[in-house]
Amino acid sequence: MAVSTARRPAAIGRVLIITFLTAIIFRCGVADVAPGASTSEELPHRRFEYKYSFKGPHLSQTDGGIPFWIHTGNAIPSADQVRITPSLRSQKGSVWTKNKVNFAHWEAEVTFRVSGRGRMGADGLAVWFTSEQGLDGPVYGAADQWNGVGIFFDSFDNDGKKNNPSIVVVGNNGKLVYDHQNDGTTQALGTCLRDFRNKPYPIRAKISYYKRTLTVMINNGFTPDRDDYEFCTKVDNMVLPGDGFFGISAATGGLADDHDVLSFLLFTLTEPGQQPPPPESEIPKEEKDKYQEEFQNFQQELDKKKEEFQKEHPGVQGEQIDDMYENVNDREIRQVFEGQNQIHLEIKQLHRQLAMILDEQRRYVSVITTEVTKKGPNAESGQLDPAGQQQLGSIITNQHEVLKNLNELRNSFHESLKQISSAQHQGNAAGIGTYETVQHFNDIKEHLHMVKRDVEHLVQRNSQNPAEKAVKCPELPAMPTCLSTLHFVIFIIVQSVLFFCYIMYKSQQEAAAKKFF
Repeated sequence: MAVSTARRPAAIGRVLIITFLTAIIFRCGVADVAPGASTSEELPHRRFEYKYSFKGPHLSQTDGGIPFWIHTGNAIPSADQVRITPSLRSQKGSVWTKNKVNFAHWEAEVTFRVSGRGRMGADGLAVWFTSEQGLDGPVYGAADQWNGVGIFFDSFDNDGKKNNPSIVVVGNNGKLVYDHQNDGTTQALGTCLRDFRNKPYPIRAKISYYKRTLTVMINNGFTPDRDDYEFCTKVDNMVLPGDGFFGISAATGGLADDHDVLSFLLFTLTEPGQQPPPPESEIPKEEKDKYQEEFQNFQQELDKKKEEFQKEHPGVQGEQIDDMYENVNDREIRQVFEGQNQIHLEIKQLHRQLAMILDEQRRYVSVITTEVTKKGPNAESGQLDPAGQQQLGSIITNQHEVLKNLNELRNSFHESLKQISSAQHQGNAAGIGTYETVQHFNDIKEHLHMVKRDVEHLVQRNSQNPAEKAVKCPELPAMPTCLSTLHFVIFIIVQSVLFFCYIMYKSQQEAAAKKFF
């Protein structure tokens, strides 16, 4: 007996462990079967219907209307949202589709914000599908005794049961009067408690009507994830009108909120295995015939006016009238070539002036060299000391360097003229300039900066060396008045600035011209 008593707790423990494991295995088996059964059911085919939808960023037109929709009351459409009612007391507003919807199955996704300063708001917002447009009325800004269904986002607690904000689904056959005092709870087909006021992100509601089942899913506005929906309510065996209008309305009372709708997206649902209806079937035959008749009338009037114009102006051809005016592309190309011609003339003028300066430098060098050669080293030694001879030699060397730089600059300008001419010929053939022309203008600018630095260096070195003041250079013969060094430096600086401004202007013109090619 002692042995059996000692083993009894161990046996009970083993039985409990086996029972626990059996329960876990059974639970896992049920969980595995359930998803498999749900995934075996195919989802319906969804197609976006743009004529019954709206969203930003270009929601409203220039006249303040919404394409394919009408707005009434205090509704204010803007570029990215529709403010159904502002946060003022006793306001009503609504938006409705212009044309009826005749879809058997559909799904609507509504994105909205309800925001206000107070802890409580009023009255709320409603999403409708009714046989007629409820443009104005006491039920959240829409008409009462509607035929269809309304999904109400009720903000104010009228019955004092502290069950608001809430989402209520109310159906009507056109004979019932909405029960305001009880917030419609006596007529509700489905309801759920959700706080949709003053959320960090917009609220998203997905309303589906498929196989006579109305399902409402809600995104609570705490996350930016658009697919993070949670179940709100479902109504089975619900019969809706075969065709109707979609609408959104809102109203305020003693308390006020801003009711803003950011988007309304409608999708048609088609059962798996069935062919979706063609887009042409969405437009009624009467409307199609009406649009076709209007188009034919407009075409006939246009042809008639053309014939009358040809009779009054027999010598005018329609194609030639268009050639009289300059379009945007032609104007841009003309401005580019005018700029090229202007820079071509500037470079030619600068080329001539540099040729004059080059000739003057050559004459100076030749005169100095001739004088030194005539006097010889013996005569030179009698008048100049070795330091003076060294300074004179440095002056001659500097003159040779200036002469060399001027020759290089002249050759560069000559090549620039050739490339500009070739670029203009290519532009006349192709319609635009080339990148190599702009690159060569940059090279010219760099050469000008080099010449400027060399000349400034020479002037600075000659002015800072006091020994040159004591050197008596040979007197040169009278030379005609020409461009001084200071004037040359100023001229080079001005030309550099002009080149830089032109390059900036041309780059802007080319960037603007690329938009049209």
